[in-house]
Amino acid sequence: MRTPRQASPVLLALTALVALFMLAPIALSVLAGLLNNYSRGLKSGLTTRWLAEVWDTYGGTVLASLGLAGACVLACLLLGVPCAYALARSRSRWARLFEELLTLPVAVPGLASALALILTYGAWQGLRQSYGFVLIGHIVFTLPFMVRTVGAAFQREELRSLEEAARSLGARFDQRFLGVLVPTVLPAIVSGCLMVFTLSVGEFNLTWMLHTPLTRTLPVGLADSYASMRLEVGSAYTLVFLLVILPVLWGLQGLGRLMEKNLGT
Repeated sequence: MRTPRQASPVLLALTALVALFMLAPIALSVLAGLLNNYSRGLKSGLTTRWLAEVWDTYGGTVLASLGLAGACVLACLLLGVPCAYALARSRSRWARLFEELLTLPVAVPGLASALALILTYGAWQGLRQSYGFVLIGHIVFTLPFMVRTVGAAFQREELRSLEEAARSLGARFDQRFLGVLVPTVLPAIVSGCLMVFTLSVGEFNLTWMLHTPLTRTLPVGLADSYASMRLEVGSAYTLVFLLVILPVLWGLQGLGRLMEKNLGT
């Protein structure tokens, strides 16, 4: 009979193989964006001119995507956290039905959701031609993830007891919600923000249907660069994408770990 200590090298090797399988294509794409000529390989030499070309052509999509993702996180916070609390505390059948309907944008293909938004709001030209229209699509797509993540934290029994204790001491609802409950579930909220930000920045299918030539985002620009330019430019765009997004994701993950540590102590 194998012990966990004997099995751990096998698990580590399997993990390393999975990581290599997932990261090797990304590393190869990053390398391609730094080569003078991909077909010749490293013999052609390294260069950053493709990065400069990508930034000159698609640099605006970087700021647009970060702005959209930040606005999406803020909107999901304002809408999703109260909604998660209401669903966690409600025992109504209608609440369960609403929770199921809330996840439909995740189950339905993004193109179908985008088409529904175009049919509903497409006649509003001012909205249709602005980043606000893309933002609406991102909120519809990412809000269920925030609600599910935070809702699971609100359902903990110790949190119910803590809320009842605050109520018995005379605390108003806003005092209980903002002063007791929200600080307690902050790690879950940060995790939800991380998920929303990641999904918003990388969303392509829905964004491709909702965008206009003046409202492109990073993934749409990446697809354009792959379709209309040489391989090195598309790979350089991938590198730009990683350089912009990874520091933000690492920062959010670090913030989440810090909050969990502080709450644990």
